[in-house]
Amino acid sequence: MEEKSTWARLRWPIKAIIIAIPIIGIGYWGFESGKFEGISTKNDAAKEAAAAVDASPAVKSSDDKRVFNYTPEKPVNGEYKGVVEVGASGFNSFVVNIDKEKRWEIISKDFGKSFVYEGMASTEDIRKGLKDYIGAMFDKGVKSKNIHFVISSGAQKEPKTAAITSELKKMGYVVNLVTAEQEGKLALKCVLPASYYDNSFVVDIGSGNTKISWMDGEVKSAEAPGAKYYEKDLKDQLVYDLVKKLAGKIPAAKREICFIIGGVPFELAKQGRTGEERFTVLQNPDKYATDKVKIKSGVNIYKAIKDATNCDTFVFDWDANFTIGFLLAMK
Repeated sequence: MEEKSTWARLRWPIKAIIIAIPIIGIGYWGFESGKFEGISTKNDAAKEAAAAVDASPAVKSSDDKRVFNYTPEKPVNGEYKGVVEVGASGFNSFVVNIDKEKRWEIISKDFGKSFVYEGMASTEDIRKGLKDYIGAMFDKGVKSKNIHFVISSGAQKEPKTAAITSELKKMGYVVNLVTAEQEGKLALKCVLPASYYDNSFVVDIGSGNTKISWMDGEVKSAEAPGAKYYEKDLKDQLVYDLVKKLAGKIPAAKREICFIIGGVPFELAKQGRTGEERFTVLQNPDKYATDKVKIKSGVNIYKAIKDATNCDTFVFDWDANFTIGFLLAMK
């Protein structure tokens, strides 16, 4: 009776151990392999996402928004300089404080003003408009000798800009004509911080053309169609293929971050800007829906660049323009 009583006492603990062993084993296998959703799989995904963000220390996630935390050095004892860009779709103007070390900051900026392009094509209208621009720069403390006019490569293809150039020369101003290649290099000088030369590239999507540039010992630049390519009867797929091929020339090591500027990126960045932030990280191209043909065309160019480079961080700089690079390049 005593032996039977002992077995009775031990029988259930032994059974419990026998049953528990395979359960523990299955649990361990499930945790290690990620088969149990919500444990290892989700933890690994979170780790991978965190690692992707940590790969670019300046790029952080805030809720559903990615932010680019970079603060440029401010100029010391700088001088105010003004530049007006005559572009393919209108005028942009900037007053910039620049010091001897080429550190700079925006004092004022004005995008998208247009004289000739909106019907004010008479000589008197152009002259009055230019005087207004110049007068506004005087009011901000820019000396006459420090005001410059740049005709973009896209605008040079527009017959209407000849009237503007003529009036500027009559007023005693030098008119600077730049090529698409020069624009790409000047955009890089303005937009790309030196600390990002080794891992990043620059894109400027204009109306007349798109400039892609990067550092490779010296500045390399390539030109592609601009966001108004539809006016030249170019098809979306043709432009996509061309841009993708050109963007494929960017060295693999330079594809971590793209600093992007231009009219269409400006419109896209407006949809996600928080307050007065200097930098806005764009969403993926497929996140933008619009019925405006210029924006659609610009997004097609943006998508081609993204697909070619696999870059997932496109940073729009609200203060940058290739004409500021022109000022920085001056001695």
